Amino acid sequence: MTPVLPTVNAILNATAAVLLVWGYTLIRRKRFAQHRKVMQTAFVVSCLFLVCYLVYHYQVGSVRFPKTGAIKTLYLAILGTHTILAAAVPVLAIITLRRGLSARYDKHRRIARWTLPIWLYVSVTGVVVYLMLYHL
Repeated sequence: MTPVLPTVNAILNATAAVLLVWGYTLIRRKRFAQHRKVMQTAFVVSCLFLVCYLVYHYQVGSVRFPKTGAIKTLYLAILGTHTILAAAVPVLAIITLRRGLSARYDKHRRIARWTLPIWLYVSVTGVVVYLMLYHL
């Protein structure tokens, strides 16, 4: 099962990114009930990702980037920003979700303006890191 987990993780990250963009589109169209469902699904998908990620790295440990030169520098820059921001996503997502579910919409909107771009960046760069690490 371990060899397939990086691909599963990339699929979960890509799915989360699509759901986040879809959820943003729904809220801009004032489709509140659909927005809520899509964003809750994005949260569940991201939680599944986190579980699979932890299981994989518990079994395999750290995976080193095999290339050298400019591509390695680019990889490390993407990985560094991805990792730092990924640490913030669970906290931001939980706060944003709780505020939305408890109908504190002003506070929800204020933090969602930060949560969405950070969460989206982390989801997209997660796929980029996967592609660079396993398919370059």
